[in-house]
Amino acid sequence: MNADQLNAVFGALADPTRRAILARLTAGDANVAQLTAPFSVSQPAISRHLKVLEQAGLVSRTRQATARLSHLEADPLRDATEWLARYREYWDESYERLDALLAALQDDGTGVADEPDTKGDHVGQDRSHG
Repeated sequence: MNADQLNAVFGALADPTRRAILARLTAGDANVAQLTAPFSVSQPAISRHLKVLEQAGLVSRTRQATARLSHLEADPLRDATEWLARYREYWDESYERLDALLAALQDDGTGVADEPDTKGDHVGQDRSHG
């Protein structure tokens, strides 16, 4: 998936109404009236959302008799998930390093990181007078 396609997919997914439309389409194809029913928006507004989803490749539309049905296209979602998976690996490694650090701190017997003793140190004071 190229950068423009990825941007289009994430842009389309940024809107909660469009995410809800995609969720509804997991149950099967639907026309605009069926997709409009759960929302307090007009059919033209849902049509505009569908156009964004279609441009992102997340929805295809076909005509069946007089109805125009929207169909979920899942491939772009898979591609976006694969792109995100690289960051999951990064976070998993970060959590593993944090777990190792916490284990090392607990192994030293105190459970607290050793910090330098700064009592009596007066940073910034000139001790030469007096």
